[in-house]
Amino acid sequence: MIELLLGAPALAGKPQARLGRVLEIGTGCGYQAAVLNHVATEVYSIERLRSLHERARANLRHFRLVTVHLMLGDGMVGYAKGAPYAGIIAAAGGEAVPEAWIAQLAVGGRIVAPTHSASGGQALVVIDKTPRGLERLILEAVHFVPLKSGIA
Repeated sequence: MIELLLGAPALAGKPQARLGRVLEIGTGCGYQAAVLNHVATEVYSIERLRSLHERARANLRHFRLVTVHLMLGDGMVGYAKGAPYAGIIAAAGGEAVPEAWIAQLAVGGRIVAPTHSASGGQALVVIDKTPRGLERLILEAVHFVPLKSGIA
């Protein structure tokens, strides 16, 4: 998913351009936020479950990643204070990509997220925000935890 967020497959021996500011929905244990730190200039990662948020903080504390900001909050509303984002990546799937994420995405930015598919399961979707509007690409079937609102 990070490779998709970068916009092109990583080529052996070729350095990838760094992304600007990235929003991660669903911090989990913090692993993906740590990896995003290597490809983005700044990472905002939001987790709705207090226990996972605290675990991620503990897991990442000793790395002292000053450009990674872990927040407890409702990922469905994104994080407007950090917007606009060059990329938004989600580790939970909902009915559709929330409008708040699209509003917080910079023109030229990309969202990579699971959403419900026509077959009743989930599919990975890539959304590019261009000057002409949104371009959507539906990729393979996936299975992620459900995207939920609120803090628990």
